This record gives sequence, C-alpha cells and structure tokens, in this order.
Amino acid sequence: MRVALFVTCVNDTLYPGTGRAVVSLLERLGVTVDFPLEQSCCGQAQFNTGYRHETEPLVHRFGRAFEGYDHIVTPSGSCAAMVRDNYPRMAAKAAAEGRGGTLTRVAESVVPRTYELTEFLVDVLGVTDVGAYYPHTVTYHPTCHGLRMLGLGDKPRRLLGAVEGLELIDLPGAEECCGFGGTFAVKNEAVSAAMGADKARNITATGASAVCTVDNSCQMHIGGTLARLGSSVRPVHIAEILASTKEAPL
Repeated sequence: MRVALFVTCVNDTLYPGTGRAVVSLLERLGVTVDFPLEQSCCGQAQFNTGYRHETEPLVHRFGRAFEGYDHIVTPSGSCAAMVRDNYPRMAAKAAAEGRGGTLTRVAESVVPRTYELTEFLVDVLGVTDVGAYYPHTVTYHPTCHGLRMLGLGDKPRRLLGAVEGLELIDLPGAEECCGFGGTFAVKNEAVSAAMGADKARNITATGASAVCTVDNSCQMHIGGTLARLGSSVRPVHIAEILASTKEAPL
C-alpha cells in the first residue's frame, strides 16, 4: 500500500506538528507514508471566493503530485471535501464549456483515492483502537465539512473513545458551525466572531481540558476565540491525540 500525505496549506504553514503526527500514527500502524514535494494548495480558498478558472491549475497540480499512490490521506475535512465534492463539480462545469477532458481525468483519478484521516483509519485500515494514550478530558467539535460533505458520522468519536486514559465529554450544540467557514470569517467577521464565541462558551462549559477537531482551520478559529475569552481549554487536532502513546505522550 502506497499512501501519500496531503498536509494542506494551513498545517504546512501553522500546524506542522499535525502532519508529523499523521506520519507517526500511520507508520505505527504499519503504513508506509510518502510526502510528495510537488503538492501545494488544493484550491479551496480560491474556489470558495469565486475564482473557479484560477483554481483549475491547482487541480492539475494536485493530480500530478499524487499520481500513482493507492491512497491520499489528509488531516483536513475541508480539504478532503474540496477534492471529493468540488473537483467533480469543476470538471462537470468545464465539460459543459467544452474543455473538460483533462480536468475530468484528474477528478476521476484523485476523488476515489482521497480520504480524511479518520475515515482512512476506520474505513480503509479497519481500526478504531490505534494504541493511543491521552490521559485528559476531551470534548469533540465535529466540523461542518466532516459532517455535511464527507459524512464522517461517529468515526472520530469511535477513535477517541478507544484512546486509553481519555474521557470524552459531550459538547452542547456540537453540530453548530464554529463560525470560521474560510472566507466567510473575512466577509462576515461580526457574525463569525459571534458564532465562535458561542462555540467557545459551550466548549468551556464542558469542563474538558482539551477540544478536538479533525480540521485545523476550525481549530484555529476556535483556539483563537478561546484565548480571547480567557479559557484554559487546549485546542488539539485528533491526529495528535491518536499519535500520542505512553512511550511518547503528547
């Protein structure tokens, strides 16, 4: 099995530890992980802002970077959803304009091979107990892309529930958006901040010491809001929890 890590822009720039955690976790499970150096942005920010044509070169680059791998694994629900949901939309639109050949081939190649980390663990590797150890109280925020576009369901919670020492605490209003939404947070900053504050208050009210997500873009928004409100809750990506062991605790 040849697996490629798609680390994403946010993780590469702000959360490199998440990428290292994914590699550590997968290698512990016997998976060989490569990191294609040609990878760059998946185009989500451009696409969501309305620059569809400007996104297309990034789709082609994605296809070249990850050619030949059995699976493409990413610790980001939103970037996985960009590939799986929006690449086919872009290909269909280009085809309707009479120029969809290459874009269609790229989408057909990468879409069935691209997985968000937790669905790769559960659906492809068939594991929920990854041998992790994290002796802390944790609440889980299911991100919008994971819920509504990828349909992750309870996969992240099943993985967290099997972590030794971890006490999982339910989050009130868990399925409500944190308010980030990428460019939404820029275009509608007041609404975004209010939604973030609601989410942060619910997280703090659980009494958990950490809040976990499957996407560091949401984690960035939540973590910043928690800090501004003076909360001591620690934001942490699920990959870091699952990579943590008694021998190498987080």
